[in-house]
Amino acid sequence: MAEPNHKLILLSSAPIPKALMALGFPIMIGMLINAFYNLADAYFVGGLGERQMGAISVVFPLGQVVVGLGLMFGNGAASYLSRLLGRKDLATANQVASTALYCSVLLGGVVILLATFFLRPILTLLGATETILPYALTYARIYVLSCIFNVFNVTMNNIVSSEGAAKIAMCALLLGALLNIGLDPLFIYTLNLGVAGAAIATALSQMVSTLVYLAYILSHKSVFTFCIKDFSPTRRLLTEILKIGIPTLTFQLLTSLSVALINRAANDYGDAVIAGMGAVTRISSMGTLVVFGFLKGFQPIAGFSYGAKNFGRLRQAIKTSLIWSTGFCGAAGLCMALFSAQIIGQFSGGNPEVLLAGQRSLAANGLSFFLFGFYTVYSSLFLALGKGKAGFFLGACRQGICFIPIILLLPSIWGLNGILYAQPIADLLSAGITAVMALQLHCELDLAERCISFGGAGI
Repeated sequence: MAEPNHKLILLSSAPIPKALMALGFPIMIGMLINAFYNLADAYFVGGLGERQMGAISVVFPLGQVVVGLGLMFGNGAASYLSRLLGRKDLATANQVASTALYCSVLLGGVVILLATFFLRPILTLLGATETILPYALTYARIYVLSCIFNVFNVTMNNIVSSEGAAKIAMCALLLGALLNIGLDPLFIYTLNLGVAGAAIATALSQMVSTLVYLAYILSHKSVFTFCIKDFSPTRRLLTEILKIGIPTLTFQLLTSLSVALINRAANDYGDAVIAGMGAVTRISSMGTLVVFGFLKGFQPIAGFSYGAKNFGRLRQAIKTSLIWSTGFCGAAGLCMALFSAQIIGQFSGGNPEVLLAGQRSLAANGLSFFLFGFYTVYSSLFLALGKGKAGFFLGACRQGICFIPIILLLPSIWGLNGILYAQPIADLLSAGITAVMALQLHCELDLAERCISFGGAGI
């Protein structure tokens, strides 16, 4: 029990900077490496040509939809688990962890099988041109099937993060990512498998991450048991999981939809623009995944503190997370803006059209990226506190409520610029909405704390 006790100390009483570093830094590093292997795919496939690069760009949102099932159950469970651990209700926590894991794998398997039967129309809907489609089909037939491992991995990543086992999550991500980076050139070029080689490398790397999590479960080092007997998909448990999980899935679906809408809008400008925008998506994901990884450490602290009614600790966690994440986003965004040509040049395969479209979009995205930390801290916070409706609305802003109308309307008015600058404009609007909702949340927390101070019911 020494290890679980150490994890709970991090959640409950360790200094906030130390707890955030201990819980968030390992996952942040793991997700950064994970982003590197997404970039490795783009880098090595980009050398094959713009059509192959366009193919993995088109398939990307389909993979994100499938992975969203793991996020739905994993993130939904993680929010509830942190609050249960704060209340010391381990019996219910075991049921939640087991139910989330088994449900995600079962539902993920069903969705993956359905997707494989309808790959051609799905990829066409996602923006594949006639010249890109053959390569997209080759890549997707392997990649989509391998997503069952990723569903398991994403679910476990969230669950183990909720108990403070950040190092396990880092190891799983790190081993898979390093393997993928090493296998990409081997399968793509040495074995001459092209885009199929990239998919095989990704599949093998996901399998390795799965083995790490399985070893953790079987070693009984987790706070949770993951026993079949604890599988309890009751209405009460599923409601608690899904009230946070469904908003999380919606965010993922909106992210996939936004990429698909960009691809479809770029259809009028050729394969090179699709390839360029695909490179921007993967490069930007490096920054976003670092923030998401760090906030995996923030969320269990916030949820635990809220469940334990420790409002002082909660406020300190929010303040520190805002400062750290905004500082990182400002530095990363500046690098993207200043060195956009050099960065995109690594993925353009020497094609000047890919370079021009990607450079302009990356520079604009970099300038608005400094707002991402502020936005994401609060969208994560609402979910960590179990405020599903508010979290759903805020989380849907950046890639949905603000972005979709812009990408549907702006290209017809502003042409290619409407595609390149759609996301930065949505970022600005989302940050304004976040500021209003953050102010309301702090007023609610102040009121809840005063109720407890005067002997009220509190939260």
